[in-house]
Amino acid sequence: MAVIHRTTLSPTKLELLTAWLPTRPWYVGPTRPSLIKSGGFRLDDPQGEVGIEFMVVTDTSGDGPVPYFVPLTYRGAALAGAEDAFVGMTTHGVLGKRWVYDGCHDPVLVAQLFALLDGRAEPQAQSATDTPDPAITHSGTGSPLGVTAARATDNPTGTYLTTTDATLRVNRLLRPAAEVPEGAQGHVSGPWRTPEDAEVRGVFAELRTA
Repeated sequence: MAVIHRTTLSPTKLELLTAWLPTRPWYVGPTRPSLIKSGGFRLDDPQGEVGIEFMVVTDTSGDGPVPYFVPLTYRGAALAGAEDAFVGMTTHGVLGKRWVYDGCHDPVLVAQLFALLDGRAEPQAQSATDTPDPAITHSGTGSPLGVTAARATDNPTGTYLTTTDATLRVNRLLRPAAEVPEGAQGHVSGPWRTPEDAEVRGVFAELRTA
């Protein structure tokens, strides 16, 4: 169970993402975004070592707001071989130095995301300890999917997590959608808030089996 601490981060998550987002192939905004936090949820690491957060941030720097889905992991030490996924380092007021990574390239988050699709993990509130988040809906194939060799690929349409059984597309650029796309064998969906404080929902990730 992840414990949510009421403390400070320096630099903040939004400050880290402001510098990192423009380096991603799926980022569509100006060189420097202006970000606000718009929603998200968490999953627990069964080992209790890695923080797992799925953030929605909205870039308000352009002609219209653009929401992005950003899975992140927080670690107490560097993740070997994940230099390309490194978002930045921050200092947590309770836990000290934390290494922040793009969670789609962190095996702990990937395993728990697939566990969520299989029904073996439960979405948790983003800002409360030990509090399930019923607003996050999810479905899968009904059987575990092998993820030990999951490969992450980023391109302008999102991030693709490919296993021997299936491909999970993580939708980085979010759009409101009432229904799961046709042909998807599983999904993760949830709400976020617009800059005008209206709640909308969309698909965060969609699963397609081989």
